[in-house]
This record gives sequence, structure tokens and C-alpha cells, in this order.
Amino acid sequence: MATHLDLEEQEQLDALKHFWNRWGNLITWVLIAVLGAYAAWNGWQYWERRQAGLAAVLFDEVERAAQAGDAARVERALADIKDKFGGTTYAAHAGLRGARFFDEQGKTAETKAALAWVAEKAPNDGLRAVARLRLASVQLGEKAYDEALRTLEAGFPPSFVALAADRRGDVLLQQGKRELAAAEFGKAYQGMAADTAGDYRRLVGIKLNALGIDPDAGAKAGAAS
Repeated sequence: MATHLDLEEQEQLDALKHFWNRWGNLITWVLIAVLGAYAAWNGWQYWERRQAGLAAVLFDEVERAAQAGDAARVERALADIKDKFGGTTYAAHAGLRGARFFDEQGKTAETKAALAWVAEKAPNDGLRAVARLRLASVQLGEKAYDEALRTLEAGFPPSFVALAADRRGDVLLQQGKRELAAAEFGKAYQGMAADTAGDYRRLVGIKLNALGIDPDAGAKAGAAS
């Protein structure tokens, strides 16, 4: 009986050896790949959390320096966060905060540089759109009308299309192109929902009225028919 069991065990052992000789290397490499991917994922998650935490510290430094009115500190902190954590949302927000500070200080070149950086490097479309709209406003204030229109040529997310049209209307109006400006204001007015953009929409309507256009004429005509 013992001999019979020994033979069965030997057969099982031989079968296991044969299986391992054939598939052992493949199984080992698969396990290494799976475990390596898991370790890499955990490492990436840790790295991202660490990057975000460090970027948040530098964003706070930009905010504190701006509140203190310390332009040199703002410039240093902004340069650091752009250099070390430029791909983070914190860096984009720091750029926008720095631009606002520089604008309040009358530092137009620094304002434009900060906004241009966010418009190019921000990690999402919304932040890039905000930066482009603000940059176009600064360029409009400088009477750099062609530059402002080029800034506004970039594609905008749907929620920013009407705002971009309004800004283009402002630029075109300053250029004396009243008909083109009215067309852009019309796009902006129609693109803004009355219930969510009421005050801003009324402002655009005032611009159209100043150009001799009733912004609601089309809607009234449609209702009458």
C-alpha cells in the first residue's frame, strides 16, 4: 500500500516538474509583470499625492506674498511652482493669482507673461480658457487689438464660447468695426442662458442696444409667428 502511494506521489511530482519546466518561466514573468505594475501604480499614486502637496505649499506662498504686496516673493514662488510642478492645477491657479497681483501692481508685462503661461500649460481646458479671456482683456487695455483677436482665435470649451464672443465684440468695437462687433455681441447674448447668466447677459444686451439693436427682436418675432 505504501509503495502504491509512493508511486502516485512520484507520478504527481513528475507531472508537477514537467508542468513547471514547461510553464514555470512564463508564470514567473507574468507574476513579476503584475506585481511590478501594482507597485508602479502605488508608486505613481504616492508621487502624484506628494507632487500635489508640495505644489499646494507653493501656491499658498504665492497667495501670502500677493496679500503682503511683495512682488519679489510672488515672482520667486511663481517661478518655483512653474519649474517644479508646472503640470499641476495648483500651478495654473498660482499663475492666475500671480497675474491678478501683477495687474493690480500695474506690471503689464508680468501679467501677460503669467496669463500666457497658464493659457499654454494649464492641465485643463477651463483654466486655459480663463487665462486666454483675461489675457485678451489686458491686450485690449493696451490697445493691442490684433493680439487680442489672435488670443481669442483659440478654441474654447462650450461654456466659454459666449464669453469669448463678447470679448471679441469688445475688441472689434474698439477697432470701429461696429457690424462685426454687433454680430459677436449677438452670438454672446444668444449663447448665454437667461437663468444662469442674467446680469452678464443684460450687460451684453445693453451693448447691443447702444448699437441700435434689440437683442430680443428675434425671439419676439418667433413668438409672434
